[in-house]
Amino acid sequence: MENETKQEGKGFASVNNTVLTIPVKKYKGDSMVISLRLTSELLAKIDGIAEQTSRTRNEIVQMCLEFAVDNLEVK
Repeated sequence: MENETKQEGKGFASVNNTVLTIPVKKYKGDSMVISLRLTSELLAKIDGIAEQTSRTRNEIVQMCLEFAVDNLEVK
């Protein structure tokens, strides 16, 4: 793996000359930690999406929640 670069680019770690460089993640505004329970089936779907998109589970859940809140209709 020496002299090799993997997934180099904005927001990705890179490996070069056996040094792992991880860029600092910039947060948009304040964030809070919460806890929530999900069914194992839903978590498996989220993990599958995360794997397909090279995103974290947290990023996928946040994107889904933002979409749902922005597009929900209260009756």
